[in-house]
Amino acid sequence: MDDTVRKRSVTIAGHRTSFSLEDAFWQELLRLAERRAVTLAELVVEIDSTRDGNLSSALRLYILRDLQARLAEVSDRGSDPALFGDVE
Repeated sequence: MDDTVRKRSVTIAGHRTSFSLEDAFWQELLRLAERRAVTLAELVVEIDSTRDGNLSSALRLYILRDLQARLAEVSDRGSDPALFGDVE
């Protein structure tokens, strides 16, 4: 997976907004939206509405916290790789 930071754009609240994310964070953001059954734009709006600082950092931190919460859940329940999507 490429670690180059890429500029991404979504439309939220009727206007385009952009942020920069590495491919790994972008892919995880897409999986997170899919798991929650929301559009990418809806997820970005949710994160944007509660952020302090810039949107790119807020997205990375949200993804990190989600992964940490799921890892803690796996640790508490034993081992359930299904929580991590396509991780074997």
